[in-house]
Amino acid sequence: MSARRRPATGVAIVVRDDAGRVLLGRRAVGWGAGAWCIPCGSVEWGEDVRAAAERELLEETGVRARAGEPLAVHSNFHDPDRLTVGIWFAAEDARGDPFPADGEMSATAYFDPADPPPLAFPTDALVLARLAREGTGPKRAGGQ
Repeated sequence: MSARRRPATGVAIVVRDDAGRVLLGRRAVGWGAGAWCIPCGSVEWGEDVRAAAERELLEETGVRARAGEPLAVHSNFHDPDRLTVGIWFAAEDARGDPFPADGEMSATAYFDPADPPPLAFPTDALVLARLAREGTGPKRAGGQ
């Protein structure tokens, strides 16, 4: 009997500034290196999805935020050898100035969701397009 393959779970928190721009990071390593993405990562075994999203955001950008309402859930097929299901949460009470904290990102910046830079993940494009259609949404405290 062969082992079943199941997708992993990826999580992200969408942080927006006072102008409604979205925090993105330029990937330094791995899939899509050199392209931009909504800071994200994998849920560890036994970890709550919201806690994982909060941990990943802090590890990658130095920004602390609570994972609020789910904004989107998508299947990620960009890497056929490593399928994932992604969950994007709205940021609540975001604070801190973003910077490439752990080496997974080479840069961080806020972008208009209607005009993002080249993206690493097709599903991030879906999330940003939705945010652009809806206009300004949840913003980070203290804004930039």
